[in-house]
Amino acid sequence: MKNLNSINPFSLQLINSYTQTSDLELDLAIKKTEQVFKSWGNKPLSEKLILFKKLSQILLDQKNVLAEVATKEMGKPLNQAVLEVEKCASACDYYIENAAQILKPKTIKTDSSLSYISHEPLGCILGVMPWNFPYWQVLRFAIPTLMSGNTILLKHASNVSGCALLIEDVFKKAGFPDHIFKTLLISSDRVEGVISNPVIKGVSLTGSTEAGRKVAEAAGRSLKKLVLELGGSDPYLILADADIKSAAEISMKSRLQNNGQSCVAAKRFIVLDEVYDSFKNEILLISNKTKFGDPMNSNSNLGPLARKDLKLELHHQVLLAIKNGASLAFQGDLNLDDAFYPVTVLENVDQGNPAYTQEFFGPVVMLFKVKSIDQAIQVANGTSFGLGSAVFSQNIDYVLKEIVPKIESGNCFVNTMVKSDPRLPFGGIKESGYGRELSVHGMLEFTNIKTVNVS
Repeated sequence: MKNLNSINPFSLQLINSYTQTSDLELDLAIKKTEQVFKSWGNKPLSEKLILFKKLSQILLDQKNVLAEVATKEMGKPLNQAVLEVEKCASACDYYIENAAQILKPKTIKTDSSLSYISHEPLGCILGVMPWNFPYWQVLRFAIPTLMSGNTILLKHASNVSGCALLIEDVFKKAGFPDHIFKTLLISSDRVEGVISNPVIKGVSLTGSTEAGRKVAEAAGRSLKKLVLELGGSDPYLILADADIKSAAEISMKSRLQNNGQSCVAAKRFIVLDEVYDSFKNEILLISNKTKFGDPMNSNSNLGPLARKDLKLELHHQVLLAIKNGASLAFQGDLNLDDAFYPVTVLENVDQGNPAYTQEFFGPVVMLFKVKSIDQAIQVANGTSFGLGSAVFSQNIDYVLKEIVPKIESGNCFVNTMVKSDPRLPFGGIKESGYGRELSVHGMLEFTNIKTVNVS
């Protein structure tokens, strides 16, 4: 089996090469995780919460160390990496405060003398996670899943194996029992075998739509519970009465965060024709001012893509879009020898263009000029994705009544960028996946919602 290599996308130098978990080690890890579930699942919630309080504090105490590893492994600007770790601690705090109420049996009035709903853990859950938010993607799933009594095996993206091992180490330092949370250093082609193991009771995957299809197929054969948070091509609708300068700033912040590598980044700016030129000018001003460089340097707000091959794939998409009629309104300096991709603005992307329905996972903006709000909604819904969306307007009542219900997405934000929040459910529809993470819904995804009826 090939080693899993972690390469710094800024320097293109090898950070570390990790030996894969052997088949024997994998089988042993699965068995031990199953064994510890028997005691962990029955442990009183009050005892679990003590460990999670320690986990939250350790995340904050070690946020700079954790952030530096993420920045080196996948190129995230260091200040954004620190904020990511802090967000993980906030999710921990949310569930510490609310878990007892969420998991409390719910009495339901029926004809019987007693009817209630209880929530019981399923067992060992496999997490298959991506590199773009190497801590947040894992912990937003792991914290509620563990707190509800399950155990977890993690298959993280190969290029962030250092982050994956650090997450396991944080759980150990907080005092969690061994094998409550276990990282598997395995390649993607071995995931199907893990899913088919009868010990695995459910799977949570965050990743591309294609990866989601493969995992869904494997989980379906074994009838395993599945949560999928997949790709997106989020539309941001800019109405004629929007605060154009503010809308442009928020939209570009969303588009460029994490070096443009976010499922819920703003990717399609759909602008009413009355304000198209002024909005475009604001976008171009921001694009010109964007500085990219060493992500460890606080003066850089745009780092490299996570891997050089991802940069080349993105560039191929842009060239294909132009070949099929799109116009290049702006592109910064491009050097094909590194992993950086400059801010790029495309317009005149017609419906027959492959770019019209694709996701651009990098700092590429698509501008669409529309003549009416109905056309804006039609363009917004014109892809197979349905993760996030946003609308900018000063007429909030109109937006909530006439636009939000018509947009096909799991999240719709008004006058602000789409982002996940521990207090709110997060997920998509259509080819952006199904199931929900975070909030009450995320905690209950991997529980047996059991009906108890007494006559």
